[in-house]
Amino acid sequence: CVVGVCGCCGPLRPRYKRLVDNIFPEDPKDGLSKSDMEKLTFYAVSAPEKLDRIGAYLAERLSRDVVRHRYGYVVIAMEALDQLLMACHSQSIKPFVESFLHMVAKLLESREPDLQVLGTNSFVKFANIEEDTPSYHRRYDFFVSQFSAMCHSTHEDPETRTRIRVAGIKGLQGVVRKTVNDELQAIIWEPQHMDKLIPSMLFNMQESEELDRWGAGQDGEENPAALAESCFRELLGRAAYGNMNNAVRPVLVHLDNHHLWDPNEFAVSCFRIIMYSIQAQHSHHVIQQVLNHLDTHKRTTPRVRAGIVQVLLETVAIAAKGSVGPTVLEVFNTLLKHLRMSVDFELGEGSRRNSCASSSSVRGRESEERIVQNAIIQTIGFFGGNLPDYQRAEVMMFIMGKVPVFGAPCHTLDTVKIGSGTKRIQTMLLSSLIMVTSGFRSKSMAAALPPSFLDPLFSLSLMEDSELRQLVLEILHNITDRHDNRAKLRGIRIIPNVAALKIKREKISKQDVAFMKKHGQQIYRHIYLGCKEEDNVHKNFELLFTTLAVLTIELANEDVVIDLIRLVMALQDMVLTNEENLPMLNRCSVLALVAAYLNFLSQMIANPTRPALSEEHGRSVPAARTRLQGQELPDSLEKEDRLLYFQTSDLVDCLSGPGYNAERLTVPYIPQVTDDDRLTRRKSLVDTVSLQVDIMSNSLPDKSQQAEEITFETLKKAIDTGGLEEQERERRRQVMEKFQKAPFEELAAHCESKANLLQDRLAQIFELTIRPPPSPSGVVSITTGHAQHQSVPIYEMKFPDLCVY
Repeated sequence: CVVGVCGCCGPLRPRYKRLVDNIFPEDPKDGLSKSDMEKLTFYAVSAPEKLDRIGAYLAERLSRDVVRHRYGYVVIAMEALDQLLMACHSQSIKPFVESFLHMVAKLLESREPDLQVLGTNSFVKFANIEEDTPSYHRRYDFFVSQFSAMCHSTHEDPETRTRIRVAGIKGLQGVVRKTVNDELQAIIWEPQHMDKLIPSMLFNMQESEELDRWGAGQDGEENPAALAESCFRELLGRAAYGNMNNAVRPVLVHLDNHHLWDPNEFAVSCFRIIMYSIQAQHSHHVIQQVLNHLDTHKRTTPRVRAGIVQVLLETVAIAAKGSVGPTVLEVFNTLLKHLRMSVDFELGEGSRRNSCASSSSVRGRESEERIVQNAIIQTIGFFGGNLPDYQRAEVMMFIMGKVPVFGAPCHTLDTVKIGSGTKRIQTMLLSSLIMVTSGFRSKSMAAALPPSFLDPLFSLSLMEDSELRQLVLEILHNITDRHDNRAKLRGIRIIPNVAALKIKREKISKQDVAFMKKHGQQIYRHIYLGCKEEDNVHKNFELLFTTLAVLTIELANEDVVIDLIRLVMALQDMVLTNEENLPMLNRCSVLALVAAYLNFLSQMIANPTRPALSEEHGRSVPAARTRLQGQELPDSLEKEDRLLYFQTSDLVDCLSGPGYNAERLTVPYIPQVTDDDRLTRRKSLVDTVSLQVDIMSNSLPDKSQQAEEITFETLKKAIDTGGLEEQERERRRQVMEKFQKAPFEELAAHCESKANLLQDRLAQIFELTIRPPPSPSGVVSITTGHAQHQSVPIYEMKFPDLCVY
């Protein structure tokens, strides 16, 4: 009877259990029974309400087999689960999925690599299934943590370690695919998950060389580095607008924790992958993250900062070709701020050199700061060079506003004091401007060189530093040379055949004609003053020659040609009279510049009398060029030797043809005094004389005049009024001739300068006569150019009666 009862138990078991039991063979080596598996699948499809029970029973058997280490039956169970998942897509599959995920978790928790890989493979198959309806309650926190831990496997066997890491990466890729398209699973983008996902991928990408040695001969699917990079790209490609920051921040943290900014090859590679993987409209998010990270590292070592800046360079290089959003000026503002701080650090270390124990370490710090500065300038130049012209013009104005100019307000450099660091900052910012303006092409000079940009640029051209003046001229060349002719004009030399240079030029536009009428005198003046600087080196004169040549090619009509000739003739006269007491090398260099330019101009202008002008060059240039050589400098330059110098009368005859107002050449060019002279560096802060001294110096007799010896000739000249009348008539004739023949712009500038000078004098007089009331803090008395504070006691102050009570 007992036997009969027991025999009835088999048929009384539920059908789904009997179908499940039948798929397991007696020997696990025989594998899954295909015929029985087909019966189980047909039953599950026909009765989907039984799926949850089938899943629960399979999970029960699998858990029991895992505990008993019957791994053959575990493999069979997971294979059956996979096939059921692929076959069933009804609403009733949700509970079955929960059982499936529970079994996958059991496998991942085990310490057997084979079971971990088995569970991962099943999860990946599940991740590729598109479910009809989203899941409201399913979470993948455990799988993110477990797969991330597998990515960092430290198994002692290299091959096994590689298998586990590959499985972990595949599992994370499955989580990403399963969650990123499900709006209900947006939690995957939260920091607690991204802080596990991103570092796991970067860790395997970082270990690529070592893992490649272990996995030699494996294809990309089994290479952890290649697989991690693929998963990393897929994750970033799926990142939406609001998730970008959470995806990038763990990358920066990982690079910090593993000290990957110096050297920064891996960091650069990571951000290249990021920029090419994300959607183009999200690029400014990445740039903003890197900028903020640079701010957090403003006190770190120079090499780390340089590494971050170089990563930023790679980032903006890719983003500049797409959309960079509103962060253009913010990028430059941050970079210029760190450039300023780097200069401050460099100078600060240098000032403490004497107090440091090891000066070599200080010099090393300074050289490393130069690396940071060069990286910043390169980034500024590359980013600016890839911007459209309208944005580049704004950036040029923005950077110019950061350059400190003596006497001018500089609210943007609030931490920079005029002193030892000013020149360094000016050099760095001008170098940045050179990078930004390189390749800049503007159809109108008025748009490229507005007064708000041109005025401070020319103020810098008067600085007492030859290097700064060189940078200013290079910036001017970048903007004005719109046809890339500079390379053909390098060096002060006599060009025998200018036509062979194949210089590119176009007819000057009406806008450029108007620009030269408005700003031409300002440009000529600064070229003239630039040639008078005593510290000029050969490169300064070469750049000045190039400036004249480029102006002739790009902006010269008939009137401008006459003005340029008047300018170079004034330079020749300045050298011959030598009122500035210039060294002989400088004087000869200017003469060589004049000869080279007139030779170039004679071949550029379309004039029938051009051969005569060239012949004049043939007589004058050899002597001027001989004087340019240092070992053959003459002792003096005699103006009376007409064969060695250009004569205005000869040039008038050569240019008397149609189109040129040659009579204007007889009016000597005289640069007018403008506000720039009062705003430039001509006097340092210590040497800046007070208002009282400036005024009194004009009224006091000169010492040389006081010491002049009174002789018979002196008395004779004082009595002879005929000579004075002759001089007065000559002076009046010159004034009349100037106002008849000089260009209107030059006359306007002359009158304006005189009016400004009068206003300045009146302001100085009022400053001296109208004194402010005394204050307890003291008054300022100006004596011998120095301000002295004298304290006034309160009891000595006189107050109005209404103020006393």
